[in-house]
Amino acid sequence: MTDASSRTRVPVLAPAPRAERARLHRDNVAVVIPALNEALRIREVVEGALAQCALVIVIDDGSDDGTGERIADLPAVLLRHPRRQGKGASLRDGFAEALRRGAAAVLTMDGDGQHAAADIARLIDSGNRYPGHIVIGARLRKRAAQPTYRRLANDFGDWGVAWGTGYQIADSQSGQRLYPAEVAALERVPGEDFVFEAQILMSAAQRLGTRCVSVPIESRYNADGEQAYRASHFKPLRDFSRITSHIVLQCLRRGRVPEVYRSIRANPPLIDDPSGEFAGAARRKAAAGSR
Repeated sequence: MTDASSRTRVPVLAPAPRAERARLHRDNVAVVIPALNEALRIREVVEGALAQCALVIVIDDGSDDGTGERIADLPAVLLRHPRRQGKGASLRDGFAEALRRGAAAVLTMDGDGQHAAADIARLIDSGNRYPGHIVIGARLRKRAAQPTYRRLANDFGDWGVAWGTGYQIADSQSGQRLYPAEVAALERVPGEDFVFEAQILMSAAQRLGTRCVSVPIESRYNADGEQAYRASHFKPLRDFSRITSHIVLQCLRRGRVPEVYRSIRANPPLIDDPSGEFAGAARRKAAAGSR
């Protein structure tokens, strides 16, 4: 179900001509926010996104804590699932609504406040420097604040996703991403929940030849004794098991394992960081890992 009153207050974006790629800006990028029981921070997240982009779409995935009611008066599109369908279904519905309104790109962020709205402009700028790329907000700054188990799990996830894309990605598990419209429009992308976020990177690489570029952002987690953000819906053991088994099955079906391995070694993470602070470190890490 869609909040019809929200639709009347939100502009429809003018579609870009197919013959040329439009320059991205606040009026042709849609922000899509999946939300499951995010009443704690969702209003702050949506207000921050609205300050950066004209079109913000929230998918309330069967919340029972009043998430939708917290933003009912804001000029955002609100889509509601009567029952929980998972993050993959929420993203698919958000992509479809954004494209229906003519978005040239879709920027995703989580509803729990761990992604800073101030980084939206940086991802859009990177999308203009690297047109046609998926831009990932990579949690490279203040990584010490990230729980150790999450850091190790993310490194393992990056290694696994590389086997599906044929190239390395810095922070393939981040949910703050900018997708070109043609990637958001991909159909028959398998996988639910967090598997979908891994699969869309692989489907874009395999079917469109799309690469990812990572923009360094800060990690934002609860400090000791603090509860600024709700506990993550991502369960490392369960969800990485699902992602890993999904990728392994794909690799076995595709074959060409030696060829894919050579491609991974030859393609280190692409990081859009003019300061050079992280790009050099990523190259050294990639070189060490390939030996």
